[in-house]
Amino acid sequence: MCNNEDFTENENLLVWEKTTTFSDRNTRLDKFWGTALEEEGISREKVKDWIKAGFAEINGNVCKKPNQKLTGNEELTLKGEAEITSLVPEDLPLEILYNDGRIAVINKPAGLTTHPAPSCPTGTLVHRMIHHFPEIKDMDEWRPGIVHRLDKYTSGLISIALNEHDRLAMATAFAERKISKTYLAIVHGVPERDFAEIDAPMGRHPVHKTKMAVVLKGGRNARSEYETLWSDPAGRASLVKVKIFTGRTHQIRVHMAHIGHPLLGDQVYGSMEHARLLQDEPLLAKLAFRQMLHAYSLSFTHPESGEELSFTQEPPEDFINMLKALNKSVQRVGLIGMPCGGKSAVLKVLAAKGVPTFSADESVARSYEKEGTGWELLRQRYGTRFMDSETGDVDKSKLFTAMCENEDLRREIMSIVHPIVQHDVKEFYKAHNNEPLAVAEVPLLLEAGWHTQKLVDAVIGVHCPEAKRTGELRIKRNITPETLAVFDSWQWDEKAKMDCCTAVIENDGDLKKIDSETDRILEVLAALRAENERLFEKHLSNMYITKEA
Repeated sequence: MCNNEDFTENENLLVWEKTTTFSDRNTRLDKFWGTALEEEGISREKVKDWIKAGFAEINGNVCKKPNQKLTGNEELTLKGEAEITSLVPEDLPLEILYNDGRIAVINKPAGLTTHPAPSCPTGTLVHRMIHHFPEIKDMDEWRPGIVHRLDKYTSGLISIALNEHDRLAMATAFAERKISKTYLAIVHGVPERDFAEIDAPMGRHPVHKTKMAVVLKGGRNARSEYETLWSDPAGRASLVKVKIFTGRTHQIRVHMAHIGHPLLGDQVYGSMEHARLLQDEPLLAKLAFRQMLHAYSLSFTHPESGEELSFTQEPPEDFINMLKALNKSVQRVGLIGMPCGGKSAVLKVLAAKGVPTFSADESVARSYEKEGTGWELLRQRYGTRFMDSETGDVDKSKLFTAMCENEDLRREIMSIVHPIVQHDVKEFYKAHNNEPLAVAEVPLLLEAGWHTQKLVDAVIGVHCPEAKRTGELRIKRNITPETLAVFDSWQWDEKAKMDCCTAVIENDGDLKKIDSETDRILEVLAALRAENERLFEKHLSNMYITKEA
C-alpha cells in the first residue's frame, strides 16, 4: 500500500529507519526491508537494488549484502530513490456519484491508491481526478482535493473538494468529527455481541513499526461501533456495519482484529486467520484477495450551502461474491428419533444415495477405544474403573450399568461425551462443506440443545409406531425391554422431539417405504436450500439498511 507515514524525505532520497528485535534474528536484510515496506508498494527486488547500491546501513555501517542475516537489536537505515517528478493526468475511468462544482463524491474501486507517494508515483486516484477535475491541479502538490483517504484495497465512498476554500472547510469538519462514515466489512467468525462499541486507543505497533495496534500507553483516542448484520450458516464469517468516530490509520482493521474478528483477506492484521482459511477453505481464500472492507455511507454538511448531504454505495462484485459463497455452505442436517426407531436404516439409505453421513454412536465407540479421546478423559476422571482389563478399551457394559444406577454419574459422563461428539460433527460438516448437504445422526441432539445453538440448519425426525419400535425393531437389535425403557427415559418424549423437527420420516413400513420417505425428505431439504438462496438474494441489499451503528 502506498503511504508516506514511515519514512522521511531528503531531497531525492527516501530514508527509512528501523530497530530490529529478537524476533528478527536470522532474517535476511532484504527480506526484513521487503516486509517492512510491502504496504508502501516497494518490491523486494527494488530493496535488493538499493542494498547493492550501498543505500543500506546496519548500526551506521554500510552493508551491500541483501542476504546479510540480522542478529536482533540493530539500528537499520535504508535509503531509496524518490521517483515522483510531477502529477500527470491519467485518462482512466472514475465513478463520480455527485458533483456540484465545489464538492464531488467518488466510488473508489479496491486496489486503487488514494494519492501518490514517492513509492507509488503514478496510477492513483489523484491522477484520475486531475484528468476529470483539472481545476484542482493547482491545489496541494500531491494531494489536491483530498480531505480524507481510503486504504488502497478498501472500496467505496470518498469525498473531494474542488477548491482550496472547501477543502479546508471539509478538513476541519473531519477533524471535528462532524462527518459521518459507515463501513461494511466481512470478518472472520461471529462476534459474541450483535452490537458493541470498541473504545481502544491506537498507535504504532511496539515491534512491527509499519503496523498499527491497540496500545496501552501513548496511543491516540480511537472509537468505533459495529453491528452484526448477518453470519454465514457455518459461523465462518459475518457481515458487520462499522461506524467510526475517529479516523485513525487502519482503525477498523485494527479494532476488529482486537476483538478477535479480523477482516477476511487482511493478511496484515489477520494473518493467522487467513492462513487457516487457506488451509480449510481454499475456495473462499481465493475470493479474499483483499481485505473485505467497503466505505458504504458518507454524510456531511455542504461547506457552502449548509445542505445535509448523504450518500450510500453498495459493495462491489467481489464483496457480494464473497457473501454469496459464504451463504452456500453445506446444509447441516441432524437426524433424530426414539431408540430402535429406524434412524440407522435411514442413515444407510442416505449414504447409498451419495449423501455424506455421520453416526454419533460410531463416534462415541471410536473415542472409547484405547487412547481415544473419550477413553483418555474417562481414565483421567475415574482411573481404571470403567476399563476392560483384557482389551484396554472402555468397558461399555460396565459404564452403562453404572450410569443406570447413578443419575449424577450419567450426567457427568454425558458432559464428557457430548463435547467429543459435537467436535466430531463440526469436523464432519467442515469436511463436506462443498456438498449440498450432510446428515449427522445424533440421538440426543435436541436434549443437548444443538438446534437452539444453531449447530444444525435442519432437524429430520424418524417416527416409528410404538408397537414396531418396542417389538420387531427392539428384538432385531437384541435389546431387552428394560434396557429400551432406560434409553427412552434419557430422552425427550417422542411428541416433543417430533414437534421440533423440520420434517419427519414415517417408518411404518418396509425398507422400500423408508427409501421413498427418504427421497421425499431430500426434496424437502432441497426446497429449503433453494428458498434460503432466494431469500438471501432478495434481502442481500437490505442487510445494509438497518439501524445506524
